[in-house]
Amino acid sequence: MCLGVPGRVIDQRDDGALPMGTVDFGGVRREVCLAYVPEVAIGQYVIVHVGFAISIVAEKEAARALALLSELELLEELDGERAR
Repeated sequence: MCLGVPGRVIDQRDDGALPMGTVDFGGVRREVCLAYVPEVAIGQYVIVHVGFAISIVAEKEAARALALLSELELLEELDGERAR
């Protein structure tokens, strides 16, 4: 099963070949490739799958999904990966 997680873009930069950014997933921040969503702006929400933002999503939908993931304690798992 594949899971796309919503997060808010907090910065953008060009790392040479690919546009990259930092995405916040309810307190957990990850570096994400933004090549598939070149029109995204800082503050918008994206769906991220295996390190790639694959689509832009409305803030309301992102908040709903993040609340469900938090309830299922899946965001804590994402945060736990940082400690490894």
